[in-house]
Amino acid sequence: MSQTEELYSDEIYNKKMLEAFVAKPEKIFWYQSAFSKFNINGIDAMKWKWSWWAFFGGAAFLLYRKQYLPALILFIVSIITSFIPLVPIIVSILAGGYSTYFVYKGYKSSLLEIEAAISDKETRIDTMKQIGGYHSWVIWIYVAFVSLILISVIAAIAIPAIAASNLQ
Repeated sequence: MSQTEELYSDEIYNKKMLEAFVAKPEKIFWYQSAFSKFNINGIDAMKWKWSWWAFFGGAAFLLYRKQYLPALILFIVSIITSFIPLVPIIVSILAGGYSTYFVYKGYKSSLLEIEAAISDKETRIDTMKQIGGYHSWVIWIYVAFVSLILISVIAAIAIPAIAASNLQ
């Protein structure tokens, strides 16, 4: 076995593809653990894997991880259900438990597409680096959005209270 063949045994190759997709070395073990839970003897199974980021971020978490269609669907569901008492918290809990599965499905889809189109393993890994990863700008937009909501809530409480105290 040559050094290149040894370097790209199936186990090492799979790890490098996952590393390229996740693009965050500190998160590799977490995603590796989650993805192994979703794949049972080669068959995909939707399982619960808790993510606080998905719980609090909802569609923003999926957008951050470049899962556009699930992000859009979750965003629409969140908007529609936001008017029904207690349902938004249920949607957030479901997002926290199942969003990682949609990241896994995105990874598997990208992996299959890359492997069907490219035979060289090094080129596959480079391609996965470009396709995978995350959008760091989502964090800034989300922080700005949440800050704006918090400022609005504080203003909605404070302004009438100040106005009422000035009338006395």
